[in-house]
Amino acid sequence: MLDVRPVAFVIGIMLSALAVAMLIPVLAELAVGGTFWAPFLGSAAVTGFVGVGLMLTTSGSGAKLGLRQAFLLTALSWIVIAVFGALPFRFAPYDLSLADCFFEAMSGLTTTGSTVIVGLDRAPPGLLLWRSLLQFIGGVGIIAVAVAVLPALRIGGMQLFRLESTDKSDKVMPRATQIATGIIVAYLLLTATCALLYWIGGMSGFDAINHAMTTVATSGFSTSDSSFAKFDSVFLHAV
Repeated sequence: MLDVRPVAFVIGIMLSALAVAMLIPVLAELAVGGTFWAPFLGSAAVTGFVGVGLMLTTSGSGAKLGLRQAFLLTALSWIVIAVFGALPFRFAPYDLSLADCFFEAMSGLTTTGSTVIVGLDRAPPGLLLWRSLLQFIGGVGIIAVAVAVLPALRIGGMQLFRLESTDKSDKVMPRATQIATGIIVAYLLLTATCALLYWIGGMSGFDAINHAMTTVATSGFSTSDSSFAKFDSVFLHAV
């Protein structure tokens, strides 16, 4: 019988990390004197409770993450993260249905870029930042982030990397941690460079950060209904 304890443990780690990420929009709302911080705080509490709960109830099992568990984890992680990532959208001032909330979160995490929200120019800053963060997280790959910490927990990670990656070659590869860490570092440097160039080109700091995260993720969420057409600048479009 398939042992799902290592799968639940890793998903617990991912949910705990997602709960921490939900606190970033809280800080953004408080920084500008916004009022949309409570939904993110509540969502972070629920997500963190479930994540830590999964970790505590499955830790110390000694079970290994085999190939079958890796397949299950790869599929479940996208679904579970999207479900909890959709929580803040449920409280957004747009009367979104549960399906719409899940669609928006999944579109962000998979860097699809489709949206069901109209009126982004009037949206709370925290909500705009959360949409960008979802695409930023999805762009680097949920599995790549997990692979970076799995070896430290004595759980094999290369199976996940092979499932998530399109590279099917048999060439000699360094440890999964080194690969994932290199990807994440390059991703962060590219995002920071893009944000700086956008800011130099005339974007506000908030717009520059949001669009940098969604640009490097090759996704497309924006802070405006008109998307990048809002910025009438040859320099920005060249960047």
